[in-house]
This record gives sequence, structure tokens and C-alpha cells, in this order.
Amino acid sequence: MLVVCTLAAAWSASVAAVAQLGNPAADKTVQTSNGPQPVVHADGSVAFRLAMPNAQSVGLRLEGYKEPIPMTKGSDGVWTTTVNGLAPEYYSYSYAVDGTNILDPFNTSVKTSYFTNSNVFLVPGHPAMPWEPADVPHGVVHHHFYESQIVGIHSEYYVYTPPGFDPHSGKKYPVLYLLHGFSDDASAWTEMGKANVILDNLIAAGKAKPMIVVMPLGYGDMRVIADGWSPHRDPAISLNNVQEFVKVLYGEVMPRVKEEYPISDKREDHAIAGLSMGGAETLTTGLNHPEDFAWIGAFSAGRITEDQYATRFPGITPTGGPELQKKLKLLWIACGTEDALYEPNQKFIAWLKSNGMQPVAIATPGMHQWTVWRDDLSQFAPLLFR
Repeated sequence: MLVVCTLAAAWSASVAAVAQLGNPAADKTVQTSNGPQPVVHADGSVAFRLAMPNAQSVGLRLEGYKEPIPMTKGSDGVWTTTVNGLAPEYYSYSYAVDGTNILDPFNTSVKTSYFTNSNVFLVPGHPAMPWEPADVPHGVVHHHFYESQIVGIHSEYYVYTPPGFDPHSGKKYPVLYLLHGFSDDASAWTEMGKANVILDNLIAAGKAKPMIVVMPLGYGDMRVIADGWSPHRDPAISLNNVQEFVKVLYGEVMPRVKEEYPISDKREDHAIAGLSMGGAETLTTGLNHPEDFAWIGAFSAGRITEDQYATRFPGITPTGGPELQKKLKLLWIACGTEDALYEPNQKFIAWLKSNGMQPVAIATPGMHQWTVWRDDLSQFAPLLFR
């Protein structure tokens, strides 16, 4: 009975907190999440509320902040904080309640991953940013499932087809294979990366070619996520995960999408890109298979240590590098300047250059986060298939 009363009190306080948010039109708020919270104001400030009357401490875990932002408890048991000056972006967040992360019960917009789930909200731009939904023709995101014999799991992949796509028209489309990062699942690039929205907007503006985008589950060895972060730090497991994923891509994903969608057979119409772990997978795949990929984009690529350069990329030598470069339309390597992977990326870029390669090196402000990677895709996609 005590538990029921406590839950009822918390629920009542939560409802009261929502009621206190006021009239959105009156205080110039913007509805940018699937629920009444958080409240985003026209000046870019965002107000957060959580009813936890029995909690001893509550903090806001907000993307872009290394530590939880302290929240203040009111006499009504509602914890509050306001964050000012957020740039126009989608942000993920959760609440740390007495050391335990929980989701916002009044926001149904959720980003999933194998480790932690987070809520999502948007601070809109003026004018709108490339990742914001707009009144333009929209493509379609298709969700496919299959049994992976290589990994031994029920696997999946998403496919974006552009506005006006007609599989019976006889038209062949260029393809971008877009890979997610460590701990994420196959939905990451659509749910948090907003890849389909970005492509819709770029295509409508004439800034990107209509293309098919394939977003597979990016694991070749599930041990890499089985025990949290620790296996990811094991070089042998991490390397095997990448190598096995290449087999998955070539042996399972690519044959399926080639049968299901009208994809061009020309290597000049094939691109591959990815973030973090997916960036390492991109470089390993693309640089070792120039016969299949002419366009390569790595966003905050996961660590490829210096002792691995020669074995992971045997074709990149002082004589082989220039020959490989001739086959590539674009080798684009980007990383946030505040990312712990920035220096490893710079070392890899320097090694490529020392072997006659000509990567386009992009450095942007930001940490290891989606605010960087959405911008990367917005810059990279317009360069493709020109």
C-alpha cells in the first residue's frame, strides 16, 4: 500500500508539473518533442522538470555536457533546471536520479542503443537546419529483417529510397552504405542522425543527387558489446568485429539490397561512410575495396592504432597509395576538435599523406556526439556522385 501511495503521489506531482508549464503560445515555447517536456523557448533556452519527491539528488544528463547538470528541488517535489544558449540541434538527454539513469516519462521520443536509451528534443533553427523536417517531398525508410549466418543473430538493416522512387521505372540509383557507431543499433542514423530528413532536404534543394541509402546493423562479432564497454577496449575483439562486419556487408547485406533495389553496378555510383566504429569499418572496407567504392567518408573514426596501419591497409604504401588515390573520387575524413579521437584521426591522415594519399581532412568544433555527425553527413552527401 505504501508503494501505491508513493507512486500515486509522484504521478500527481508529475501531472501538476506539466500543468505548470503554461500556455506554449503565451510564453513563446516551441513543441519539439513527442510530449509536453522539455519546453524549448524561442530564445533557445530549454526548461526541464521531473517529479521525484523522494529523490535525494537529480541531475540532467544532456548531450554535449560531460557531467550531469544539477537540478533544484521545489517544495512540490518537482526538480527543475533551465539550460540556456543551445545551438539549433537535436539533443539526447536523460535524468540521473540518485545515481540511476531514467527516461523522461513525458517525452515519447526515444533514441535506443544496446547500452542506454535517451529522450530526444529539437532546438529549431532560424532558418531551419538541414536535419529539421520541412515541407518538401519525402523519401521512404524501409525496415528489413534477416537471419545472419555469419554473426549468428536475427539481424536487420534500413534502406532509404528518395522522393519519387519507382522500382519499376528501370532507373538505376547510386548507393550510400551508411554505418552507425559502437553501442548503437541499426536505427541510429534515422532516429538520431536524421539521415532521411537530411537527404530529403538536400535533394529538394538540388544540393544532393537522389540516392539509395543502406543502413545495416554494424556488428560482425557481438562479443564487442556483450559486456558493455570492456570488450570494445580489447584490440583483438574490436579488430575481429570490423573484419567480420566486412564479411557481413559483402556476404549478406549487399547481395540482398542489390536484389531488392535498383542499384547501379558502377563503382563510381557506390559510396560508404560511417561514424566512430562505423568510421573504422568504412575505412577498412573502402580503402581495401576500391574496386567497389569510389567515395569514402569517415566521421570521428574509431581508433585505428599506428601499429595496425600496415596490416589493415596493405595496399597503402609509397607506391600503392598514389595508385589507390587515382581510383577514389573522394576520401573525406572528419572529426570534432574536442573529440578524444581527434589526435588518432590526425595521425592516420598524416600516414595516408606520407604514402601519397590525398584525404580531405575536416575539423569541426564538437565532441564525440551526434551534433557533429549530422553536420558531417550534411556536408558529405552533396559531394557524392558528381
